[in-house]
Amino acid sequence: MTEHDPAPPLDRPALISALRARIARLERAGAAGALAARGEDAIPLSSAVDSALPWGGLPRAALHEILAAEPGAAAGFAALALARAGGTVLWIAPEPDAWPPGLARFGLSPAALVLVRATRPQDALWAMEETLRCPAVGAALLVASTLDLTAARRLQLAAEAGGVLGLLLRPDEDNAAPTAALTRWRIGAARSDSQSPHALGDPAWSLDLLRCRGGRPASWRAAWHGDQLVTEDEAGTAAAPRKRA
Repeated sequence: MTEHDPAPPLDRPALISALRARIARLERAGAAGALAARGEDAIPLSSAVDSALPWGGLPRAALHEILAAEPGAAAGFAALALARAGGTVLWIAPEPDAWPPGLARFGLSPAALVLVRATRPQDALWAMEETLRCPAVGAALLVASTLDLTAARRLQLAAEAGGVLGLLLRPDEDNAAPTAALTRWRIGAARSDSQSPHALGDPAWSLDLLRCRGGRPASWRAAWHGDQLVTEDEAGTAAAPRKRA
């Protein structure tokens, strides 16, 4: 080629592909560093529940789906998982109806909680995806009534890239479509063990692990006692979920 020859045309597709690959490598490196700093790849819930999960706890860098059979119980379970993820936590919802003082009972400090109001579904998905790609964030939760499989896959890939725990909180409906989440849970309320008519007792939940990649469905009855999730003695034995998975 001489100095008078025109420059070859820019191969835009190849350039974009190379840039995407470089960004992906940087994101994976950032996620690895964040995980190393936190010192664990899975978040412990309780000994009985952790033993039923192939990872020994709730994995980071993944999306997990929670079906709310009872909204308060589901919010409490989500709060304890978010709190144990550590760092800053985002709660993304059409209306920021999360009550920080109530969530603090399950270890989620209001100082670490950022409430994001996103009334449009596309804005909520964008906020969730961008948050999951940020290794500096500990965890993020998205409240959504519906979510198609493509959107769920994007969130799963974003969580893998950032190393962030992602929770998807949805209503418990018979027609709840499957997603790309690593686990699917149904969380409901259970009867308290309190024998006093003047005391509510510890919050008690029914935990149904409906789907788990590499694992089996299981059910527990658990109570939040002090700062620990405590299951009954018979918990840890797999039980068939009450409804569809």
